[in-house]
Amino acid sequence: MSLRKTSFPPAVSSNARILLLGSLPGERSLAERQYYAHPQNRFWHLVGKVIGHDLAALDYPDRLDTLQEHGIGLWDVVASARRDGSLDASIREAEHNPLADLAARLPYLRAVGFNGRTAEKIGRALLAEATVPQVALPSSSPAYAAMPLPEKERCWLQLRDYLETTGARDH
Repeated sequence: MSLRKTSFPPAVSSNARILLLGSLPGERSLAERQYYAHPQNRFWHLVGKVIGHDLAALDYPDRLDTLQEHGIGLWDVVASARRDGSLDASIREAEHNPLADLAARLPYLRAVGFNGRTAEKIGRALLAEATVPQVALPSSSPAYAAMPLPEKERCWLQLRDYLETTGARDH
């Protein structure tokens, strides 16, 4: 039986305007204790395009700091699960993170972005009562090769619209 794998704590500051949600860190990310550590994963490239910074050129702590400075937070929809390898299709016995609780504590949150279909499917269910816009994004994973990178970039760039809003949400 596969080992139980656990996601990281959220990398989110109180000024977050966008919360980007993945499914569960892959093997390389778990080994390095870093979000999106696999060198072929295009996450840092894609979100860097959104904010206009070459995040891939920075070391990991600076990547996280830069995201937070731009109002972007990271987390995963799955808190823990059994999974052989890194593919979302192999996730079994998933326990989910309390996404609605986190979203409710972010007064400037303007959108939640789902990095891939698994994150979207689980995340939409967990955020069913949330009023914040939810944006489906093509997976940044190298396993999702059906869409060319320029098309992925075009989809991810729609997040820029949510970064321009600076006011707190009405509660």
